[in-house]
Amino acid sequence: MKTLKDKKFDQLHSQFRRELKLQGKSPKTIDSYSRSLRRLITYFDRYPDELNQEELKLYFSDLVESHSWSTVKVDRWGLRQFWELILKKEWNWPGIVRPPKVRKLPDVLTVEEVDRIMAAFEKLRYRVCLFTIYSLGLRLSEGINLKVQDIDSARNLVHIRNATKYGKDRLVPLPEQTLYLLRKYWVTHRNPDLLFPAAHLSDGKKKRTHRPMDKGGVQTAMKIALRDCNIHKKASVHTLRHSYATHLMEAGVNLRLIQEYLGHANINTTTIYARLSKPSLAGSEQLIRKLMKRFKFIKRKSLFISESDE
Repeated sequence: MKTLKDKKFDQLHSQFRRELKLQGKSPKTIDSYSRSLRRLITYFDRYPDELNQEELKLYFSDLVESHSWSTVKVDRWGLRQFWELILKKEWNWPGIVRPPKVRKLPDVLTVEEVDRIMAAFEKLRYRVCLFTIYSLGLRLSEGINLKVQDIDSARNLVHIRNATKYGKDRLVPLPEQTLYLLRKYWVTHRNPDLLFPAAHLSDGKKKRTHRPMDKGGVQTAMKIALRDCNIHKKASVHTLRHSYATHLMEAGVNLRLIQEYLGHANINTTTIYARLSKPSLAGSEQLIRKLMKRFKFIKRKSLFISESDE
């Protein structure tokens, strides 16, 4: 049975989420800011309006030592929203100096390594999903949530909707190799909505689902493929996105276009890929098509095992 204290905490939490929604915050931001409030309440086991400046300094001092800077930043902005929206008070947060950031270059796979990895997947769904993520420069969640309606085969474009990080739409070139693989895979499930639906079996028969493929399954498949290919780089599914951008730079695609394809808000984020080659001013679609034609695994008929046979 909940105590009056628990009920008040729940009430504050619900009220905060409601106010954030009215402010137009995204569901992801609402969840993050709500966790910030939960963390603070759990730390002190007291109502936030009872805390003074010194106690907040203590909280953030411990938070800096125990959590990443991104968590500290989220808590800082999330609690400020709570103070202003719910408590109707000015947020006098303690001054926090961000520790020096060590900028590390991400590991990048070569075209040949990506080709070997794609050929190593046992299941067709992982092979097609991960090549789609690579060949479109997507984040994992963007890839698994692609829909049939997002593919514009007439214009060779893919519409990425409500992008994971910034919530903005963007258009990316659709290589013919990717379209070929997507068509090969779609006939194995014929889901009218999702390109990569969750694999769901019932009584030995596949049932139609409205849920996308499981993130964990895709990440595990990538990890196994890296191991089987004896590739020891610090790589993950997101490495395919870094590799795509780097390979476009090597192929001569313009840096501004790469920024648009990746959905970067700031060109400075994209310049990390400019270390290997000079950008070209035109012909990006032809360059991408030429790059994707280098992949040999697509032409192997033995790789197109139907999902029902797996």
